[in-house]
Amino acid sequence: MDAYLLWLIGGFVLVIAELLTGTFYLLVLGIAAFAGAAAAYLSPNPWAQTLTGAVVAVAGVLWVRSYHQRKRVDNPPMAPLDAGQPVSFDAWSSQGAGLARVRYRDTLWDARIEGEAGAPVRGDVFYIIAMDGSTLRVARGKS
Repeated sequence: MDAYLLWLIGGFVLVIAELLTGTFYLLVLGIAAFAGAAAAYLSPNPWAQTLTGAVVAVAGVLWVRSYHQRKRVDNPPMAPLDAGQPVSFDAWSSQGAGLARVRYRDTLWDARIEGEAGAPVRGDVFYIIAMDGSTLRVARGKS
């Protein structure tokens, strides 16, 4: 089998795999394989084929990486939808670490109390300022 056909088959496999993942990295590698196929069609030298595919792959991966970083800066993560919602203090989980259980939406949640909490008693109202995974970050004053 000719070398350019192997490169083409590899390129199609990578592009099809990209359709299943959606990361764009496999698409770039598939395009690099197509560039390697073009080099193989034009020259039987395996070093030229490999170098062409590698240069296109590295350039593409760097481009995708910079695109993702630019996109992340342009679109900061959205504030949690629960920010500003009241919760009621239930009990301390670890007072020294500022961890407590709070009632929100009729369910007990883990929460990290930030700022001056004083000595809260059951039923004191705090407000959600952010979320860390499934742990609420709450404070006394409404944010």
